[in-house]
Amino acid sequence: MPEVAHENRSAQLDHQAALEARIPAMPPLTRAFKQVDVFTDAPFLGNPVAVVLDAEGLDTEQMQRIANWTNLSETTFVLPATEPGADYQVRIFTPASELPFAGHPTIGTAHALLEAGRVKPRDGVLVQQCRIGLVKVSVTGANAADHVIAFELPSAKVEALSDAQVDELEGLLGQSVDRSARPRLVDVGARWIVAQLANADAVIAARPDMARMKVQDTAARATGVVIFSAYPPGSKAQVELRAFAPTCGIEEDPVCGSGNGCMAVFVRDTKQVERFGSNFIVAQGQVLGRAGRVRITLRTEGISVGGQSVTCVSGALVDGRPHR
Repeated sequence: MPEVAHENRSAQLDHQAALEARIPAMPPLTRAFKQVDVFTDAPFLGNPVAVVLDAEGLDTEQMQRIANWTNLSETTFVLPATEPGADYQVRIFTPASELPFAGHPTIGTAHALLEAGRVKPRDGVLVQQCRIGLVKVSVTGANAADHVIAFELPSAKVEALSDAQVDELEGLLGQSVDRSARPRLVDVGARWIVAQLANADAVIAARPDMARMKVQDTAARATGVVIFSAYPPGSKAQVELRAFAPTCGIEEDPVCGSGNGCMAVFVRDTKQVERFGSNFIVAQGQVLGRAGRVRITLRTEGISVGGQSVTCVSGALVDGRPHR
């Protein structure tokens, strides 16, 4: 009897397979996808972000897998807003982890949505929902090619580093820091250790020990380290900045929005606004062959970080194998 039952079961499975074979396979699902170069008006000179415009149906594991595959500093996934007042929701992933907030992905995602005609600013403002909360994004310029997009930096928490932490920071940077403006941990959702060096040349010359930095950042629960300093008066940019995030799988971020925002918090917290000005341009990325330009505005009520963007890739992400 067991043999008869087994034969019947095999026949049923064969019959089911034959029926399924008659049903044509559906093509793979596709999701609108763009790769946007942020903080530049020319392709391939800024910081790219991958934007999946149709992320409904993807779970956290799938999003992380895609972000790991794109291997960019960040990949974003656009979802319908669930908070009142928000125009859209964004989840932001590095190749290794999810972030509550990040700057250049915020600007790049807004650019992609505007270019695709999926959002429209109200009085020049979009509102992004992300894990840190609601973030205001301002849009100026007549068309996509001229848009300057800026985000309002979330409220910051600032904590000065101890003497021992500053000693370790100098050791892993291979550079002295300006101790009169003590390095600080600035938390805007992304948590950056910010240090001011003697001059822009020192910033460019730094060659950090990434293994030591990773240990330091893990202990401090920091996203990474930002170093910056001023250019001489009359330069095209007022500040040179670099950002390192080995704990996030990114040794050096080509142009970093949240890192620039945390630098602006540092400038205000160390009472250097008069020196740097309330509006200034930051250069970032030249060590990596980039030419990023970030616009910083410090106001009494907050800080905005902005710049231009350009789309370098536009198409579809194929989601999975053909299915029936």
